[in-house]
Amino acid sequence: MKLLITGAFSVNDEQLVQIQKLGYEVTFVQNEREPLNIDCSQFEAVICNGLFLYNDIQKFTALRFIQVTSAGLDRLPMEYIQEHHITVKNAKGVYSIPMAEWCIGQLLAVFKCTHFFYENQKNKQWKKNRALRELNGNTACVVGFGSVGSETAKRLSAFGVKILAVDCTLPQYNSYDEYFNIHELDSALAQSDIVILTLPLNKETYHLFNNDKLSKMKNGSILVNMSRGKIVDEQALLSALHNRTLSLAILDVFEQEPLEKSNPLWNTENIIITPHNSFVSEKNQERLFQVISENLQMLW
Repeated sequence: MKLLITGAFSVNDEQLVQIQKLGYEVTFVQNEREPLNIDCSQFEAVICNGLFLYNDIQKFTALRFIQVTSAGLDRLPMEYIQEHHITVKNAKGVYSIPMAEWCIGQLLAVFKCTHFFYENQKNKQWKKNRALRELNGNTACVVGFGSVGSETAKRLSAFGVKILAVDCTLPQYNSYDEYFNIHELDSALAQSDIVILTLPLNKETYHLFNNDKLSKMKNGSILVNMSRGKIVDEQALLSALHNRTLSLAILDVFEQEPLEKSNPLWNTENIIITPHNSFVSEKNQERLFQVISENLQMLW
């Protein structure tokens, strides 16, 4: 079976040998963001991320399997894929732990005023801060209770945080205190001190957090988005922050990436920005290869 691997998966020599031993004839292309100068009709399987944003999937006439290196499927032409019965696998579980740890780290930094002490250390100033708070006793609403949401919830629970899980169906994970169907989202938002977004981007979730939903959030609450930027209407978010309806937004993803220097989010005081970096871990490559290897074996 002919397999195309793009640079989205940094396969090493040992892993490549293991894939070949499974019976795959591998072609590697480093840059998936350029038109491919090869015969795409030969490939039955592809490992990629944004390949089909830059290359027409219709040229892959033999394609029957796609493995993406991301958890989300929003970079794929899903309507075409479903019509042509192409199997798709994502990187489920690969990035859940680093993303959960990133979320906890950001929240602890806020509650314990880490930036205040960092600045004072740089300036050699001995100043106490009486505004430190506890995570313990807060309520967190995790919207999209898959692998990332569950791993985040487990860690928050250890700090004494009550977890409200919001999803379309009853989660397979039990790391929550109360479950709310997505249609009950407003009720969950009204009770929550922290709202964490870990849901996929699709037609239903695009700008889900608009003026209406943001207004339903508890006054002074914190919004954390580490899923996809387009789930949040950034103009509505700016209004909520300027009006102090929300006390803070912690954002790792944005409607347009990279975030342009002219974007007002940069200069908004009560926003913490990281550059779509929450998923990064030294263990990702090992986890990703394990997922890919298992899925490739299932094709035979």
